[in-house]
Amino acid sequence: MTENFTTTQTGAPVASDEHSLTAGVNGATVLHDVYLVEKLAQFNRERLPERIVHAKGGGAFGTFTVTNDVSKYTRVAAFQPGSVVKTALRFSSVAGEMGSPDTWRDVRGFATRFYTTEGNLDIVGNNTPVFFIRDAIKFPDFIHSQKRLPGSGLRDADMQWDFWTLSPESAHQVTYLMGNRGLPKSWRQMQGYGSHTYLWTNAEGGRFWVKYHFRSNQELADLSMEEAELIAGADADYYRRDLYQAIEHGDFPSWDLHVQVMPYEEAKTYRFNPFDLTKTWSHKDYPLIPVGRFELNRNPENHFAEIEQIALSPANVVPGHAISPDKMLMARVFSYPDAQRYRVGTNYNELPVNRPEAPVNNYSQDGSLRHTFKPASAPVYAPNSFGGPVAQPARAAEGSWESDGELVRAAATLHAEDNDFGQPGTLYREVFSDAQRAYLQENLLGQANGITRADIRERFFQYWTNVDANLGSLLRARYAAGDLGQTDAASEMAGMPA
Repeated sequence: MTENFTTTQTGAPVASDEHSLTAGVNGATVLHDVYLVEKLAQFNRERLPERIVHAKGGGAFGTFTVTNDVSKYTRVAAFQPGSVVKTALRFSSVAGEMGSPDTWRDVRGFATRFYTTEGNLDIVGNNTPVFFIRDAIKFPDFIHSQKRLPGSGLRDADMQWDFWTLSPESAHQVTYLMGNRGLPKSWRQMQGYGSHTYLWTNAEGGRFWVKYHFRSNQELADLSMEEAELIAGADADYYRRDLYQAIEHGDFPSWDLHVQVMPYEEAKTYRFNPFDLTKTWSHKDYPLIPVGRFELNRNPENHFAEIEQIALSPANVVPGHAISPDKMLMARVFSYPDAQRYRVGTNYNELPVNRPEAPVNNYSQDGSLRHTFKPASAPVYAPNSFGGPVAQPARAAEGSWESDGELVRAAATLHAEDNDFGQPGTLYREVFSDAQRAYLQENLLGQANGITRADIRERFFQYWTNVDANLGSLLRARYAAGDLGQTDAASEMAGMPA
């Protein structure tokens, strides 16, 4: 029998399907991880220019107004007292294609842009504070498992649950997804999260870790499974229509931006790994601090030009805001702009919706869709002696964190209370109401009945037993009794932060 092992596209053996190459266990992901870069670059080009994930969506524009002084934590211009900046927000249904009904069960993208005086700042997240995986080397595999079989072109419960039950870190996000959070009543009536941990730097160089929370000022609400199925057949653009009509009628939706702030040194000993995208920070440990109000008050004038062509990316950072050692975030900083260059075009940032309010000065030239250019006398290289722009490290004020270690492929260091099932168990037992627990039980039982392979179904029951022993026992007993439960007929269940 031929030995079956993973290789690169050129046939070289691969060292790991689980872990990116980092400088030390908790260090930076390195660009010369050939397999990671190859895997993400290949994944970004799998489709014709429809977004591979977050394809179906809508959005609008507005303003962000600072209401509280957080300058002791960050020098971000948009977050200074008195600041008012233009904004954009794109919502999306993550797993479905362009024509998918809005009300399929899904994680909802929540991707915000601040057009600041120092460049575009994008906080690109979801309506959940966590994600399914913690290392981007698994992301293409995850999305493949949630999309469609290559033969039938159909989605497949066995494939979805096979991946999830073999990836225990997914339990926290899947608990959110299979509960009420998976079917919000509208984009306006859900929370938004940056999900990742970021680094804030203040004017004196002080460093803080931060998480972004967008708290809806509309009443939070969700759809029943029956309502979602009826709407999917009656109005596939239900969410998009609701947002557009609300703004058209002057009912401007808004979210109050709050942050959790962790002093830099505390991350080293916090009970959970603060850079693990499958974990949350306790609000008791790090309470929400108000920053300002994000309001949508203008519909797009042209949906294609302003919503389809908007290119949001966590790589869009500004002085005072930087990335963290989050392995998913470090890879997204490459993957998102790479996907936009492919999908929209090399010079996508010259389009009006992507063009920053701040002046742009660099030595980039040519490429597809280039429609602005400098005088022929302007230098096109650096360094030069013709008065071209020069880098200013002090002005850029890039965030930094220490890392010193051997290049390894390994999971990040576990903290005192790190495990994959602790937080989803707490979510189920202590955060969900009785009604929300009953809703989750019905949906999971329906999911169990959709799995055809006995070994995957057994892992499914064990997965939920690990989340909560009573939940697992209940699901097993009801399934054995022939209880079919209830689930959405067209359940969409996937997606990376927008």
